[in-house]
Amino acid sequence: MERTRPKQSPTGATAFSGTSDPLAGIFGDVLLLSENTDSPASPQYFCYEVPWLLARSICARSFALTAMRMIVLKKLRPGILLLAGLCGAWARAENSQVEAIAQALRANEFARAVELTRDGLKQSPGNAELWAMQGAAYSGEGQNKKALDSFRAALKISPNYIPALQGAAQIEYSESSTAAIPHLERLLSLRPGDRTSHGMLAVLEYQQGNCAAAVTHFEKAGTLFDSQPDGLHAHAACLVKLKRLDKAVDIFERALALHPEDGIERHLLAALQLLAHQPQNALVTLQPLLQSGNPNAETLDLAATAYEDSKDTPQAVASLRQAILLDPHNVNLYVDLANISSAHDSFQVGIDVVSDGIVQLPKAAPLYLARGVLYVQLAEYDKAERDFETAYELDPHQSLSSAAQGLLAAQQNDLDRALATVQAKLEQRPRDPILLYLRADFLSQKGVEPGTPDFQLALRSARQAVSLQPTLSGVRTVLAKLYLQAGNYPQAVEQCRKALDRDPKDQTALYHLIQGLRKMGDNREIPDLLKRLALLRQQAARDESQRNQYKLVEEDTQPR
Repeated sequence: MERTRPKQSPTGATAFSGTSDPLAGIFGDVLLLSENTDSPASPQYFCYEVPWLLARSICARSFALTAMRMIVLKKLRPGILLLAGLCGAWARAENSQVEAIAQALRANEFARAVELTRDGLKQSPGNAELWAMQGAAYSGEGQNKKALDSFRAALKISPNYIPALQGAAQIEYSESSTAAIPHLERLLSLRPGDRTSHGMLAVLEYQQGNCAAAVTHFEKAGTLFDSQPDGLHAHAACLVKLKRLDKAVDIFERALALHPEDGIERHLLAALQLLAHQPQNALVTLQPLLQSGNPNAETLDLAATAYEDSKDTPQAVASLRQAILLDPHNVNLYVDLANISSAHDSFQVGIDVVSDGIVQLPKAAPLYLARGVLYVQLAEYDKAERDFETAYELDPHQSLSSAAQGLLAAQQNDLDRALATVQAKLEQRPRDPILLYLRADFLSQKGVEPGTPDFQLALRSARQAVSLQPTLSGVRTVLAKLYLQAGNYPQAVEQCRKALDRDPKDQTALYHLIQGLRKMGDNREIPDLLKRLALLRQQAARDESQRNQYKLVEEDTQPR
């Protein structure tokens, strides 16, 4: 559709005229508007124009500031839109009844407009225009349910009637309802270049977690979100989930440009740049914070990662030491420094640092694991075993299977409640190997003692699960642990080896294998097994660090 040069309204809104689209005189074009408010930064709104109103429009707020419960319909103050001329088609209408309704809408006389549409619909119940006008009138009264019913009635008569599609989509969108999606998709089939419809679809798809679809619509929305940090955050978060990191960095640079003084924005961009393997750019991003004279521990931790990735290890170590002084109870700082020490064969330095951390945090299992890894590098296997054993005692949940962890999380880390849930399901499916496995796992985590009925139940459940499904991941590790507790060391070793044949990275099975061999007095394999465990822990630490970076980006890009 061709357009003439846009006219500028006194408020700064842009309206188009002279279009070749015969509907435009009635329906108007989409405007991106800004309303003055009492807040320092005025929120922006994007909306469909209501064709029957001169001094009023109903707009959808693009992103509310609370956890994507966004897009609320908002009445703009009279005079904020220049819609003069849009209702010219109505003024020229031969139908006096329709003109009377339009006049009532323009005068904000919504109750009168509702009555007039009722009268008109008695005579013409198949008139989609009247139904849509009634929807606009109900919307003006704030009766969105009735408005939606009216718009839907119009669409039953005329599925492609644009004012009704826009009205229904906007109300559904304001409620974050997926019911808006088919209406918006139909609008786009009629107007493929409609940026507002693309913007609304981007938001809805983002809310549903459909990032591939959301990104497509974010891109087609053009500049609609350019001045809206929350919109840019959502776009960038989806790009991160899709592993399109370079593009995510580009989007987030635009978000930072809107508020360059915001330290959180700088942290997010730097974390993204590190994920995208751009450590030098991350340092540039962090420089204003580093040069401020009082950088916080998070800034220094990010900078340390950037320095290390840039091969500037001394500066990385200095940054982490400074961060630890500022936040001595941050476990990750000690672990990061231990990882750097290990990577550069400075094992004793790492041990000293982590030992300092253990003084501050004597019950932090990750610190014992990190120090155990370093002891292995120095061939101090007895010390390494003691640290690994302490770590497992402090955090028994780390030996839980992923399935058990998921169920336990759902039960808010309540072992009794999780166990009761599994027991109830087993009454319905007594030979379900996964449920039997979970029962054994949870009973083991509860610390059942050998010889007790609960211990026998756990052992019997694990054996039965292995018998029913020998390849079930994790169940042999649980059975090995129970055999260890019962003193059946050869059987524990056998189960550990079978578990490791299936999953060579099963750290719990490897640890129990070391325990079993030690109990049997067979120490020949133990040094090599400890080295293997140390390597797995190092890789797990690196993976955890990367997951934490992704988590930082994904969580902190939620609208604030």
